[in-house]
Amino acid sequence: MMEQHAEVISMAEQRAARDARDSGATRDGVSDRPRCQASTAADRPCRNYATDGPLCRVHAVQQGERPTPSDASPPDEGPVEHARRQGRDDAAAPAGGGSGDPAGAGSRAGSGDDGSSDATAGDAYERIAEEVRRRGWRMAIDGLAALDAVDSDALAEELSTLAGFLRRRLTGDYDIDDFGFDEDLTTNLLMPLVRPLHRHYWRVASHGVEHLPADGGGLVVANHAGTLPLDAIITRLDIFDQTGRHARELGADLVFRTPFIGEWARKTGATLASGNDADRLLTAGELVAVWPEGFKGLGKPWKDRYKLQRFGRGGFVATALRAQVPIVPTAIVGSEEIYPMIYDLRLLARALGVPYFPIVAQMFAVPVFGPLALLPLPSKWVIEYGEPIDTTAFGPEAADDPMTVFDLTDRVRDTIQNMLHRNLMGRRSVFL
Repeated sequence: MMEQHAEVISMAEQRAARDARDSGATRDGVSDRPRCQASTAADRPCRNYATDGPLCRVHAVQQGERPTPSDASPPDEGPVEHARRQGRDDAAAPAGGGSGDPAGAGSRAGSGDDGSSDATAGDAYERIAEEVRRRGWRMAIDGLAALDAVDSDALAEELSTLAGFLRRRLTGDYDIDDFGFDEDLTTNLLMPLVRPLHRHYWRVASHGVEHLPADGGGLVVANHAGTLPLDAIITRLDIFDQTGRHARELGADLVFRTPFIGEWARKTGATLASGNDADRLLTAGELVAVWPEGFKGLGKPWKDRYKLQRFGRGGFVATALRAQVPIVPTAIVGSEEIYPMIYDLRLLARALGVPYFPIVAQMFAVPVFGPLALLPLPSKWVIEYGEPIDTTAFGPEAADDPMTVFDLTDRVRDTIQNMLHRNLMGRRSVFL
């Protein structure tokens, strides 16, 4: 796969580089950022940058799956219009149905005076469903799946799963590990509540999932931002949906000292970001996730978005070295924009004993929209899991070497920063 590395270190330079490329600037007579050569579902040129040969990531996956011209819809034709056009074409066809259909139109299920309308409606529904799936409209696909479940055994299975969960909660037939992780509660109740945000509100797209370890220990290291730690919740859900594994989050002391929040954090599998707890999890073959920027990343102002803060003293690297597990650098794009932080009331933050007290853009809309104004903005998210960094080449004794730990920490940080810039240069809009 051809990788595109953006050599920018600030948002101003990033915008200048993007404007230069959009205006046709070239390097040595050759465009250094080719566009995707594929077409969209509406037969328009794709505006994404090419990453896999002549194609972008989306079309590289869909290569060879485009419909034939006879089945394709006209430009800008939605699934309903497509189904109606196909219905008109079917109505205009010969009544005998051709030589291949000796029974003629009467061979269709439900045909005749009493059933022809049902057959037409059923055919239209099938065409709409097929077109929606072809175009990849996730919300519509989930809606169709819900409709299908009403007439199938899927609904009964879902109700059975819910009944089983309630029975286990009432009888106490569930396990909680030494760290307080309630896997049954997290998998069957909490994650389904968050999944609509992942799929429909922030429309998360994942890349590099194959870099996540399928089994055994591993340390996922990601950037942190957004005023509230929603990126950690969404990333954990994304990892679970992609791999079926729970990523055990390492959190700061303040999280577990906060009433109610600390208890629920324990139930979802989070634990203290200390060497002992992390060592035990990794040694047991668990997948662990850490956000080394901590509150410095969450509480950074809008002008510093997508600029990584310090990664501390590299404690997470020492932990990975001791356990001899791979480090997976992870870049999250989109979380910075959910709560644009304009100002930090530091005096009030000190008085309350919290790291920061944010003033976000949504607060100015409260007089107009009320509490609804405080909802996070529906930005489009991209999560990229980078190529794992092998720690076995250093050996477990390297965890006690400060220079090795610092160098590897800088390497992880620089990798994530480059991944962020690359994805920022490739996106067309914050919200689309």
